[in-house]
Amino acid sequence: MSMPGPGQSAERDERGRDDYEQQQARVLMALMQGFCAARYRKADNTPCPIEQGLYLGSVGAALNKEALKSLNITHVLIVARSLNPAFPAEFNYKKIEVLDSPDTDLLMHFDECFSFIDEAISSGGNVLVHCFAGRSRSVTIVVAYLMKKHRMSLESALSLVRSKRPQVAPNEGFISQLENFEKSLEVEQEHRTHSLQS
Repeated sequence: MSMPGPGQSAERDERGRDDYEQQQARVLMALMQGFCAARYRKADNTPCPIEQGLYLGSVGAALNKEALKSLNITHVLIVARSLNPAFPAEFNYKKIEVLDSPDTDLLMHFDECFSFIDEAISSGGNVLVHCFAGRSRSVTIVVAYLMKKHRMSLESALSLVRSKRPQVAPNEGFISQLENFEKSLEVEQEHRTHSLQS
């Protein structure tokens, strides 16, 4: 049985330090997230109406059970990896586990999100779409939904949402995906028009 040499022991100590630092970073991130959630819960806790049946908000709005009930919100769409249903026995939830990163592919989730929103509204209820801050991920879903449902341009849909919730700010990756989505909707519309003329 060979004994670890001085280099191996130092390497193990270095790995241990790295593990400890990563653990401390995770604890710090959890504390910061908890602090931010408490702040959003107090300062930004009201679902923002976008159109009939559709609300947008932050985690604070999703935790405000009284407001959810009074607005007849029956469905809650969570667009975040780190958040979970707050009241699973009282509302219908769908969770899209994504990060607020320019590299995140949110476009691939559009159809399932649109179906969930439509299901809520067609059943006579209302739906809250939220992420952590209610500024980027959830906004991207709501803007895309308006673009598809009402054949709105990206600019018009984003302006409408911003007029209701001024703090919206989708990250540059999500804006790029919305631009691509707008192009695909234009192509779809051209095909539909061409088919009707044939």
